[in-house]
Amino acid sequence: MKPIIAVSELLSESAGARPPVLLDVRWTLGGPPGRPDYEAGHLPGAVYVDLDAELAGPPGAGGRHPLPDPEAFGAVMRRAGVSADTPVVVYDGGLGWAAARAWWLLRWAGHRDVRVLDGGLAAWTGELTEKEPAPEPGDFRPEPGALGLLDADAAADLARSGLLLDARAAERYRGDVEPIDRVGGHIPGAVSAPTTENVDAEGRFLGATVLRDRFGALGAVEGTPVGVYCGSGVSGAHEILALEIAGVPAALYAGSWSDWSADPARPVATGPDPQ
Repeated sequence: MKPIIAVSELLSESAGARPPVLLDVRWTLGGPPGRPDYEAGHLPGAVYVDLDAELAGPPGAGGRHPLPDPEAFGAVMRRAGVSADTPVVVYDGGLGWAAARAWWLLRWAGHRDVRVLDGGLAAWTGELTEKEPAPEPGDFRPEPGALGLLDADAAADLARSGLLLDARAAERYRGDVEPIDRVGGHIPGAVSAPTTENVDAEGRFLGATVLRDRFGALGAVEGTPVGVYCGSGVSGAHEILALEIAGVPAALYAGSWSDWSADPARPVATGPDPQ
């Protein structure tokens, strides 16, 4: 199953016998909160999920967006109407990062039928509503481990022996600027692969062949283990999604640069991509 769904496909499925559960995860790094936008208009039937409060644990050990407690995450999904056998479609405002975070978490927690709306709300052609749904509670129970997960040591090993992709903007990878974390730069050995190069001008993912060529040129060849990190494990999920479209399995360093750079003992590289 493709990890993304087009607007036309969603309109068709929503009118069918098994309409998907819709999750609205609009979010902006540093705010403002996405709920006011949700309340002003969202896809009919969509339930709002807060990335900072419900798709991440409290900031601290593990970075700015550590993984949520699985039981707490499961409770959020059940309240939204998610069951083990129900299809789920996630969308955000169009950037795709937040939607990909929700997609990754559900897949990592064992849900097999979850997709991201390609292009997000910006691509939506149907009606919007201000009415909040009251879904029947679902039965989804997380079983973590279905997708690869890295800690700092595993990420460092992968940078030496496989391929570790840095999904942040190139200027943050180089260390030219660092607007959020303690220090700028990247994990030594990591390769720059900004998420902006996964999508077209409308924010829709590039085709599988194009993405396969892109990641292949960066070193994602058969037999090479691949990992991804970003600032705090959000845009990195977008890169994992693009890699899945390309047919390349990859693991996420969820703590990412916010975790790595918090420890002064860890090495930091700066400057351009060594490739």
